[in-house]
Amino acid sequence: MDKEQAKEVLRIEAEGIAAIIDQIDAEFDKAIGMIMACPARVIITGIGKSGIVGQKIAATLNSTGTPALFLHPVEAMHGDLGIVDPRDVIIAISYSGETTELNLLLPALKKRGAKIIAITGRRQSTLAKEADAVLTVTVPREACPLGLAPTASTTATLALGDALAVVLLNRKEFNERDFRRNHPGGSLGDRLKVRVAEVMLTGAAIPKVSAATSLTEAIRELNGKNLGAVLVMNGDEQVRGILTDGDLRRLLNTGRRIETMQLTEAMTADPKCIDADLLAADALSIMQRHEILVLPVTDPNGRLAGILHLQDLLGKGEFRFLV
Repeated sequence: MDKEQAKEVLRIEAEGIAAIIDQIDAEFDKAIGMIMACPARVIITGIGKSGIVGQKIAATLNSTGTPALFLHPVEAMHGDLGIVDPRDVIIAISYSGETTELNLLLPALKKRGAKIIAITGRRQSTLAKEADAVLTVTVPREACPLGLAPTASTTATLALGDALAVVLLNRKEFNERDFRRNHPGGSLGDRLKVRVAEVMLTGAAIPKVSAATSLTEAIRELNGKNLGAVLVMNGDEQVRGILTDGDLRRLLNTGRRIETMQLTEAMTADPKCIDADLLAADALSIMQRHEILVLPVTDPNGRLAGILHLQDLLGKGEFRFLV
């Protein structure tokens, strides 16, 4: 009896996924286009079971080349809304499309200028009407015999999230090397065999300012990129110095007034750098020897190519300096 009931649940869940195949339409293409054009991140929001599914979708997007994070609707209304950038794309999940906490958040998101993709079972719902693109996940029935607990509908939503992630992966030509960069949790030996260029952060992710920048602005850049350091550059894109959280703490301990100081007074000049073609093991050796967490990466001409944080090599809690 139990086995037959379990098989029936799985049949209903499979039926739910099969049902949404025919619901993939031009709105899906529109949603993909929105995410591909997004210069920032995908922010996923939802509450209850939809929120839990949203967290998994965010994790899948992150691991397959689409930066994403989860935002709880209630926490958003109590301060976390500050994380939303006008360039972000929001994926809002609610099967009914009438979740009060989520729908209360929509006007604030739209006021910020963020685009909204709805994932819902009801195309005529409040959520769908407020969205820029609507992905439907209407299932014939829930596996719960009471028809109350989200079961087939959450499975279908999860599957739709995977469909988004895989299509985006292909559109971005995300490959095995990219995947390995996002999954440094495997064998330490394997991770340290890759080239620095494969694990470094590049482009807009690099916290950097010119030497002429004020110290206050440099601190703002340091905080904004959240790597614990900001690089100070000259006009030839060469690293002139570095300002770290540790530098600021030491300055505060001296009693000097930071607001009256020049950036060049506060930074550490001529920081340690590494060539992009060297191995991650070489970078780790430099970080260990000099007890540093952030390492600028340069090209053969000495110009900035990227930046490497210890966590990009090892992940949290796996490294201890030798003494």
